[in-house]
Amino acid sequence: MFVTRLVSGIVLLIIMIAAMILGNDVLYFLAAVLAFIGLYELYKTYNIHKNMLGYAGMAGAVIYVAAVRIQTIGLVEELTMAALIIAFLLIMFVYVFAFPRFQADQAAFAVFGIVYVPVLMLCMYQVRQLEDGLFLVPLIFVSAWGNDTCAYCVGRLIGKHKMAPVLSPKKSVEGAIGGVAGAVILGVLYGFFLEEKLPSLNRPILSCALICGVGALIAIVGDLAASAIKRNRGIKDYGRLIPGHGGVMDRFDSILFTAPAVYFLALFLA
Repeated sequence: MFVTRLVSGIVLLIIMIAAMILGNDVLYFLAAVLAFIGLYELYKTYNIHKNMLGYAGMAGAVIYVAAVRIQTIGLVEELTMAALIIAFLLIMFVYVFAFPRFQADQAAFAVFGIVYVPVLMLCMYQVRQLEDGLFLVPLIFVSAWGNDTCAYCVGRLIGKHKMAPVLSPKKSVEGAIGGVAGAVILGVLYGFFLEEKLPSLNRPILSCALICGVGALIAIVGDLAASAIKRNRGIKDYGRLIPGHGGVMDRFDSILFTAPAVYFLALFLA
């Protein structure tokens, strides 16, 4: 299991690095594919992945993903909000005209899924499209996976106090603090070595430290949020797409939360 997890993790990392470097259509396509797979996995937990409600949600996701691309390249402004409203209306159309086939909580979950997965996932592409985006987008993974690695190491060494015993019994308060501190240190090092590549940021070293610190805190919430849904639905993993890791939602649960954090902090700290 360890070897499988390690190999698949390395392959995934190589794919993500290549997509981040190439950017534009490549990263957009990868983010879109991950978003659709992740949304399907999420809908499957609520058993709406193979009915009209789920199809309406997926159609809404397609509209939103297309709107992000159109708006990012500057063809139409404020298109993403319109896309979200259209997605909501599609889902409500199915809910109303198929009544009472679907319950209100199913319709609400269908809408929730679009915000949770495609909206947050596409922030990764939007970060890449910013000025200095090539060197900003790695901060998403530095803050999320850096926090995860540091938290694991610190937790194993000195972790004693459970942070969320019901959701994730192995996570400790000491590990969480170590994870955030480790992410901040990684951010400082990243900003120090790539300071000249980040002219869009005001005081790049401090900005990278802040971005990674906030990103790490939010990554913890992202990880626990995905776990909470799994506990509610009585499943272990969202899928089996990534050997040793589970599905897209299992591997990118924290990324979904750090991507928008990095995007808005990069704009704020410019």
